[in-house]
Amino acid sequence: MTASDGTASGRKGLGRTFATVFTANLASSLGDGIARTASPLLAARLTDDPLLIAGIGAVAMLPWLFFAVPSGVLVDRMDRRQALALAAGVRTALAVVLVVLVAMNALTIWWLYLVIFIYGVCETLYDGAIRAVVPSVVPKKDLPRANARIEGAELVVQNFAAAPITSALFAVAVLIPIGGLVAAFGLAALLAVLLPAVASGRQFHAAVATGEVAEVVPFRRQLVDGWHFIMGNRMLRTLWFFSIPVAILFSASGATLVLFVLDTLAVPEAAFGLFLLSGAIGGLLGSVIASRLARRFGLGPVMAAANLLAGILVLLTGLLPTPVAALILFGLGAVVTTVWNVLIMSFRQAIIPGRLLGRVHGTWRTLLWGTMPIGSLIGGALALIDLTVPWIVGGAGITVLGLIGYRFLMTLPNPEDIDNGDAPPPVTGTMPVVPAA
Repeated sequence: MTASDGTASGRKGLGRTFATVFTANLASSLGDGIARTASPLLAARLTDDPLLIAGIGAVAMLPWLFFAVPSGVLVDRMDRRQALALAAGVRTALAVVLVVLVAMNALTIWWLYLVIFIYGVCETLYDGAIRAVVPSVVPKKDLPRANARIEGAELVVQNFAAAPITSALFAVAVLIPIGGLVAAFGLAALLAVLLPAVASGRQFHAAVATGEVAEVVPFRRQLVDGWHFIMGNRMLRTLWFFSIPVAILFSASGATLVLFVLDTLAVPEAAFGLFLLSGAIGGLLGSVIASRLARRFGLGPVMAAANLLAGILVLLTGLLPTPVAALILFGLGAVVTTVWNVLIMSFRQAIIPGRLLGRVHGTWRTLLWGTMPIGSLIGGALALIDLTVPWIVGGAGITVLGLIGYRFLMTLPNPEDIDNGDAPPPVTGTMPVVPAA
């Protein structure tokens, strides 16, 4: 049920504003899925140099190392609807440029690198803004449910729709899937413009909250605000430093996934997609049960169990290198990983004040995602011993960390029990009314 003002009422709805946010992100996720599928296919048509093709992935990740924090500052300084519209709008323009280059037979690998890099810069802005908008329009108790819907929709659109359809259409005519990029990101930009004022994030600014004139803080000083907030909050700081080695070990375990499946498991190349599909199905199931588990057992206990179980599943993948076992373990691993992702995002959205969401999110992603290439290098080195070794070492390490951090994770509170100083989301489409001092 949804109240007449569009806010969530009862258990059945999250409100019209969240529906618009959800649809905008759905369109953007469709564009992401098309881009991630089409980029390596385009690169393979432009060059047969393995190093240049491998560079596509590196170029795609570079913006997260250099622009996640500045993008977070922008998210907190500007109207978040404008941030969403700007990021989606620029990506629409990039898609148009790509269409023109392909149509004129003028696309080169270097042009593709440039497009992917700028696209990635826009992604850091869009990702930060969309994560910051959700707690503006959804009550804290509903954050796990809202994030689960977003996570599940992204999995469905990118894995079940965008990837296979893009591959099929690419073989027919390259311009068809690239034209789909224009439509997808264009719709995301339009929906961002149509969001009501409550999604702007302005209600979290000091001037609105106190009725006073806000001090203009220089951009360069705001670059470290996310770091200072994380380091000043014991739970968030501990969770961050716990998550970084876990992410490195996960990255190490899956670094040589394709070789593990094709060589160790002796799976035909044509069947490789089944293993990716098992992960997508598992991720979708995880998005469905995440909020239910948190509501039944509490966010902390579910996160503690999910992290420990994830390590055990990774370890078993290396110890039981058979196709059937791997297929099951990949699916179950995706379930618990998605549950963790949904709940950790909900926890962060609840504990971080709305005015700082962009900066803290950017700082969090910079170090967490920036260390993943280290894990890939470690995994590649371990695979020289045997392709099962990265899974065994990574799984054992995650399991040990899961045991060490179990008691801490158990203490994490539910989102609705956290007071970050923000008022609950106001009536959809309005800004909070601040009484005169």
